[in-house]
Amino acid sequence: MGRIQFWVPAVPSIDAQEFIAAVKPRLEAQDLEGLTRLLERRWNCDQLCQLLDGPCYDARKVAALSLALVGGKCCIPLLAQRLRDPDPTINEMAEHALWAIWFRSGSPQANHELARGAQAIHRMEYEHALEHLNRAVELSPDCAEAYNQRGIAYYLMEQYEPSVTDCLRAADLMPCHFGAWSGLGHCYAHQGKIAKAIEAYEKALEINPHLDCIRQSIAELKRASRA
Repeated sequence: MGRIQFWVPAVPSIDAQEFIAAVKPRLEAQDLEGLTRLLERRWNCDQLCQLLDGPCYDARKVAALSLALVGGKCCIPLLAQRLRDPDPTINEMAEHALWAIWFRSGSPQANHELARGAQAIHRMEYEHALEHLNRAVELSPDCAEAYNQRGIAYYLMEQYEPSVTDCLRAADLMPCHFGAWSGLGHCYAHQGKIAKAIEAYEKALEINPHLDCIRQSIAELKRASRA
């Protein structure tokens, strides 16, 4: 008996120049709300990912910006590939898009708590941040960014063991999360676990080769270990 064949509809192609012409007025006006509405109305994430992986440089840049506004988890693998793009602008926009998607990967309520926790970290109100981030984890236990931000809060409070636990959980949920791998390296470095720190840093650098500060940290740790 033959194998059953399922028909999968093809993703409609998207013309790069037409796309750029359509979004250009809103970009020039810095109308992100209008741009978001336009993107949601005319194109889906698969089509934007086509442009991100296409030959047109300008379309790749605008696609990365667009995915920061409307992209979902399905876009993460391709955006992670663009972190290795030799062009620093493409790399920067892909990194921005990844952070934006990570921050809206939970439930709406969890995302709200996550944002408030990150804001509290920025204000150096770490205990307050933990309250919000604990709720974010409870509401969306599969949201990697909730663990990553809580790991940052613990790290800044010099509570390295719980920070390590959260960084590892974030990396387990989102293996391409270079921020979580970098945070893990920071914790291990402060604990004097030099080999583990270098290993975590190298993983972050493997994902995002443009992390010059991490490359410098690796060099400093290697120099210190030889001293």
